[in-house]
Amino acid sequence: MSDTQIRQPFGWAAFGTGAAALILVIAIFWAGPFAPQQTVGTSLGDMAAEIAKSAARAASGQDTPPPQPVPRDLDDYLNVATGVLAGLAVVFGLVSFVRHEAKRAAISGVALGGLVIGFQLFAWTIMMIAGALMIATLVYAMRYVFGDTFGGLFGG
Repeated sequence: MSDTQIRQPFGWAAFGTGAAALILVIAIFWAGPFAPQQTVGTSLGDMAAEIAKSAARAASGQDTPPPQPVPRDLDDYLNVATGVLAGLAVVFGLVSFVRHEAKRAAISGVALGGLVIGFQLFAWTIMMIAGALMIATLVYAMRYVFGDTFGGLFGG
């Protein structure tokens, strides 16, 4: 370990955690998901069935069932670990600035951490938009199945 690394521990910690977060987010994006996944058709079919059941309950005045907890899998833990590493990189970089350590490692750590957070938010936003479009299309297509059965709930 060089003398510079010893005198600037937070800057180098920021750079190291930022680099680890970047490697992890790239691995998740290119190689994931790592947990077993249902097919898209199965997921959409289950979603269509749930929408139909919910519409039937709403039309008949029944109460909705209580929400069930969603089990966590490896992908959830990896995404949390990526966010934590990126956050740590930003925090270590800011601590490095406050301690007046050399700026290169601190700026690199903050930039890498911010890049990882931005990449995750961008990918999440794009997936949410695509998911919302798929759900809207599914609900629109269900009007042909149910027609005006539920008082125009599906626009039929």
